[in-house]
Amino acid sequence: MTTETSVEIDYPGSDGKPMAETQLHIRSIISLYEQMLRFYSARDDVLVTVDLFWYWKEGNNRRRIAPDIMVIPGVSKEPPRRTYLSWKEGVVPAMVVEFASQGTWRKDLGKKFNRYEKLGVKEYFIFDPEGLYLVPTLQGHRLRGRTYRRVFSDDGSLPTELGFRLVPEGTILRMIDVKTGNRILTGSEQAEEETRRAEHEKQRADHLQAEVANLKALLQKYVPPTGNGS
Repeated sequence: MTTETSVEIDYPGSDGKPMAETQLHIRSIISLYEQMLRFYSARDDVLVTVDLFWYWKEGNNRRRIAPDIMVIPGVSKEPPRRTYLSWKEGVVPAMVVEFASQGTWRKDLGKKFNRYEKLGVKEYFIFDPEGLYLVPTLQGHRLRGRTYRRVFSDDGSLPTELGFRLVPEGTILRMIDVKTGNRILTGSEQAEEETRRAEHEKQRADHLQAEVANLKALLQKYVPPTGNGS
């Protein structure tokens, strides 16, 4: 007599391949990731991931893809995940951003494009930080029904439906908060901004102190001393 046993499926969190082809691509990806963490810092219900395996078909660990960046509103940030299992989370990523390189740009425009469209990712953006493979360097697509339509603008920046615009800025993508119009900074950029502000305030204080000392010297020179002079 034989007894059937269920086999537990493993959904690996790594395939041993590097996150990106070049250091430039890694810096570009991490820059956008840091901006997104700052943008969503007040919210616990938005998950942002980098190079995380997304499995979409339960029981089949070959149905997977690892987007450079995924934005998933409606999902808790905690606990940290080794993988994203959409049948468990119950939510399809709202946005995917891929960073095109020599080895990926054709897939980004072809196989991945078709995959994200079929899976129902509402917005798909592709950025070429080297400026070698895409014209323009930032391209966006948004679902209309079940089909992607290109997102266009006159200035090269692209709007999203998540409250920010994406703007190519050299080799990185900059996020602009649509409510305030402010640039979203990375942690290091914020630190540099605070250092510059502190230096400016110190220079201003030193200048005022020098002006006061100057004025005191002038007053002592031109105001006659008090007393009867005898």
